[in-house]
Amino acid sequence: MSKIHFVGGEKGGVGKSVLARLLAQYHIDQGLPFVAFDTDRSHGALLRFYADYSRPMVLDDFESTDQLMEAALETDRDILVDLAAQTSLPLHRWIDQNDFLALADEEQVQVVFWHVLDDGADAIALLDNLFDRYGHAVAYVVVKNYGRGKNFSAYEASQARATAQAMGVAAVDLPDLNAATMRKIDHGSASLWAAAHTKETGLGLMDRQRVKVWKNRVYKQFDQVAEGLFTPAPAPESLDGC
Repeated sequence: MSKIHFVGGEKGGVGKSVLARLLAQYHIDQGLPFVAFDTDRSHGALLRFYADYSRPMVLDDFESTDQLMEAALETDRDILVDLAAQTSLPLHRWIDQNDFLALADEEQVQVVFWHVLDDGADAIALLDNLFDRYGHAVAYVVVKNYGRGKNFSAYEASQARATAQAMGVAAVDLPDLNAATMRKIDHGSASLWAAAHTKETGLGLMDRQRVKVWKNRVYKQFDQVAEGLFTPAPAPESLDGC
C-alpha cells in the first residue's frame, strides 16, 4: 500500500523543508521505497538536496498535482510532498474538487499530514483547522520543531493538543541543530548523509559529529512512529534451492 505524506504547516519558517529532507534521508538510509515532490517554485529544498529522488509540482495546476495519485499507483511506496508556505488553499481545492480522499480510500492509498509547529499561536490554530477539515479521514503526525521554538506550553494546553491526543495522533519532537552547522550544510548544498560523513561538504569534524547525533535523534523519533506509517521495503526475492 502506498502512502502520500504531505509535509506542511502552512506558515513560512517553521522548518517544513528540514523535516522533508530528514524524511527523504531516512527513507534512503532505511532502504524504504519513496519518491518526493517539491512544491516550492523558487528554492525547493528537495530538488536542491535530493534531486535524484525529487520531482517538481505546481499545486495550483491540477494536472501537475495529479502526479501524486499516478505515482502512488505505479508501485507501493511513500510519496513525500514538501508543501511550500501558503499552499494549503490550492491543495485543499484539489482534494475537495476531486473527492480525493474517497478515491484514495478506494485505491487503498493512505494520506498522512505532517504538521510542523513552531511555538507561535498561529501554528496551533492552523493545526485546529486541519483537524476540523479532515477529521479521521487522514492520518496525522504533529511535529514540534525545537529549532523554531523552545516553549511549547501553549500547544500542550491547547484544544488542538487535546484533539490530537483523543484521536491518537502520532507526535515527533524535532531537536535543534546548531545554527552555524545548518548554514554550512545549506551553503554546501549537501545531503544530510554527506554532511554527516564527508569532508568535501566543508564541514569540520565536530560539525559532522553534530549532524550525526542530530540525525540519529530524529531517526529514533521516526522509528517510534514508523510502523504502519511508512511503506516497508520489499522483501528480498528467495532463490530456488536456497
